[in-house]
Amino acid sequence: MTDYVGRCRAEWRRLAVPDALAEEMAADLASDLSEAEADGISAEELWGSDARSFAASLAAERGIIPAPLSPAKTRRRPLVLVAFTVIAALVLIFAARALLTGQPKATLVANVSGTPGHHLPSATPFPFAPPGGAQRVFDLGNLAAPIEWILLVFAIVALGFALWLWSSWARSRPPSMPV
Repeated sequence: MTDYVGRCRAEWRRLAVPDALAEEMAADLASDLSEAEADGISAEELWGSDARSFAASLAAERGIIPAPLSPAKTRRRPLVLVAFTVIAALVLIFAARALLTGQPKATLVANVSGTPGHHLPSATPFPFAPPGGAQRVFDLGNLAAPIEWILLVFAIVALGFALWLWSSWARSRPPSMPV
């Protein structure tokens, strides 16, 4: 008898049920259990073998803790987490690929005149070089690299946050009463 009530008390402590209410429910359980044992019925036969689920459902019935979510709301929450996780993973893949390939690269093509000592770019747009002029190509590298690094860091932080949400969501669901 006391073992079943003790497991229920432990569950109420885990669920942060106030001590006064937990003692009241434990006293009611002990009373009901002693009456059932007098009739030859064990606690497992009366309430089931899972004391944690029974304690959680009893606290929810009395309005001490919130009732478990409906199945529709329970399913909806992970879908949002899945979408968030997928988007963060795609951003991570995009940023990593862009950084590894070094794309897009920027080049500057300047038309310079053929006179010695005078190498200023002309106003003529590329590819039309002025007569007697030359073209110079300047490789500017990957101008998008700072943005790609920011995206990569953002994606790593977002995936860490998603992992934390997944772990806290799995721990926050109270045990349900067996059907």
